[in-house]
Amino acid sequence: MLEKLGEVLRKATDKIANAIFLDKNLLDSIIRDLQRALIEADVNVSLVKELSEEIRTVALDERIKQIDKKEHVIKILHDELLKILGEEKKLKLQKGQNRIMLLGLYGAGKTTTVAKLGNYFAKRGNKVVLLGLDVHRPAASEQLKQLAEKNKLNYLIDAKEKNPMKIWKNFEGEIKKYDVVIVDTAGRHTLDDDLIKEIKSLNREISPTESILVMPADIGQAAKKQAQEFTEAVKISGVIITRMDSTAKGGGALTACAETKSGVYFITTGEKINDIEEFNPKAFLSRLLGMGDLESLIEKIKSVTHEDKQKEMQKKIESGKIGLEDVIEQVKSMNSLGGFEKIKSMIPGFAKVQGKIPEGMLESQQEKISKWEHILKSMTKEEKENPEILEKQTPRIARIAKGAGVNTSDVRSLLKQYKMLNDMVKSGMASGDVSGGLSQKQMQKMLKKFGKKMRF
Repeated sequence: MLEKLGEVLRKATDKIANAIFLDKNLLDSIIRDLQRALIEADVNVSLVKELSEEIRTVALDERIKQIDKKEHVIKILHDELLKILGEEKKLKLQKGQNRIMLLGLYGAGKTTTVAKLGNYFAKRGNKVVLLGLDVHRPAASEQLKQLAEKNKLNYLIDAKEKNPMKIWKNFEGEIKKYDVVIVDTAGRHTLDDDLIKEIKSLNREISPTESILVMPADIGQAAKKQAQEFTEAVKISGVIITRMDSTAKGGGALTACAETKSGVYFITTGEKINDIEEFNPKAFLSRLLGMGDLESLIEKIKSVTHEDKQKEMQKKIESGKIGLEDVIEQVKSMNSLGGFEKIKSMIPGFAKVQGKIPEGMLESQQEKISKWEHILKSMTKEEKENPEILEKQTPRIARIAKGAGVNTSDVRSLLKQYKMLNDMVKSGMASGDVSGGLSQKQMQKMLKKFGKKMRF
């Protein structure tokens, strides 16, 4: 997302940091590049102008020494960008039942977001149900049903009933069984009187703990007007911005929400169920600057595995021993995250090694996973539990390959992946006590190594 802006920001900070003297010519060049990239990202022109003037004022201040000046300019750039992205706003579940109502116009991706948000909270141990109250769009109920069933989420839908209030009342008894109720409401092409009336009625009946506006990133600065209109009509508590992966205008939507004080809870970055993440301005800026975002990466990993599986894997990590099945599960999880392309910006330092990795090597390869699963079926129990015995055992490897209907190179590829992941676990163990799980520093070290060595 916003890759061009990120590239310009990284180059700008490098130019400032590496400059012997921060003279007017260099400063003008940097500011021009920044202005162009920010405007292309659809950031408000007045905000771009303010940022430019702040940088210029500090850079040309004769009272600041040249050595200190560079640090000041980089800090000003960072602080001003953070200011226009707004403050962090987390969606915190309360004790008792949480009723989260999603609002928005047609085409915002509301129904898909309902499923993504439901999956997000379900994977974190909550008892979640999706409730379909969009009775106007013919395909809404069927879409929500398919998304729920595909991702093993609970849902309540009455496709025949055309009154959303009646649907709510009919399911009221069933709804009480759940911790988190996520409500899909109707949209319109514009926020007209009928939509406002319907939303207000549902709001009174449901008493939502959160009323969240869903907006697509490609509306850019128009997000400001939409956020203001919905806030005035129904008092929205926060925003989810969708399609952040497919547009350069995401900067406009984010900064527009910041201007209206409409806190952004989440952004969505793709079609898959796990392509949703909490919006943290500091972490977002850190990724744009190529510094990674380890916290969001760890949260994203939690989104693709249930808590019980996380605990099981943690025990194996603590024992310092993982198996071949674990290797395949980890690669499957990576695919669920959208492949390495989706998370590379979150890995600290990865931007610097990215160019050294052959194109296409980091892409998701379902075919390879399928081969590895066949290979496991051709192994003895001893070989699965202790893959080390296969090292330099060409006859055994040939036997396994023949039984799986693959090449010996495919077997060696799985063994290599196993060794790499096991080495990382041992490396994490050696660098400190992991009785309570890997520390952030250990995880960062492992993920950097993972970024350089991953071959799937």
